[in-house]
Amino acid sequence: MLSLIVPAHDEATRLPGTLRVLHEAAAATVGAGGYEIIVVDDASRDGSGDIARACGARVLRVEHRHIAATRNAGACLATGDTLVFVDADTNIDATLLGAALAALEAGAVGGGATVALRGPLAWHVRWGLAVSNWLLRRMHAAAGCFVFCRREAFEAVGGFDERWFAGEDVALSRALAARGRFVVLRERAWTSARKLRSHPLGEHLLLMLRFAVRGRRLLRNRDALGLWYGDRRD
Repeated sequence: MLSLIVPAHDEATRLPGTLRVLHEAAAATVGAGGYEIIVVDDASRDGSGDIARACGARVLRVEHRHIAATRNAGACLATGDTLVFVDADTNIDATLLGAALAALEAGAVGGGATVALRGPLAWHVRWGLAVSNWLLRRMHAAAGCFVFCRREAFEAVGGFDERWFAGEDVALSRALAARGRFVVLRERAWTSARKLRSHPLGEHLLLMLRFAVRGRRLLRNRDALGLWYGDRRD
């Protein structure tokens, strides 16, 4: 059984499209009876849970507002021996999902994908994205929009580290890589560039500067991470 886990906070406008392509990719890869989709509805106020149910997903309601804890809650409910975490603003296809499953069959403990952003992008965004993908590949780390692993390995490392309100994807990747081969696939996961629209470049640069000064301590403070936990969306 393949378990696809989608954390969602106020994602009513995006879930129908995300879940439709997830169903298509999973059905083409493992067959209609070989997968489940779990949407972890984290304190949504826009009916995200009801929309997810209407789109054929199992729904778990939580009140964490903590991405690591929300993903872990979905993993606890999941019944599959393969876990795939997909963000609610991310689209994957059968090619990427098939490559992920093939990597696991070949002995990898987990992995991620090359991140691609939808829509027209400014030159500095394209440059930054290329650098980010290169760094993640060099670090053997996955971006949180698409992470896959064996359940056995996930449980062995304790899942996503709930000390972190951001960067939990890199922490999990490093923990998994310590147990075996962790791959970052060339295939693309297409995700939204909405943070670039909702938060100007200056806010991104300021966050990078604060991280350079405070280091990983910054990632333990939800109030300092408005880019992920603030109310500004699209």
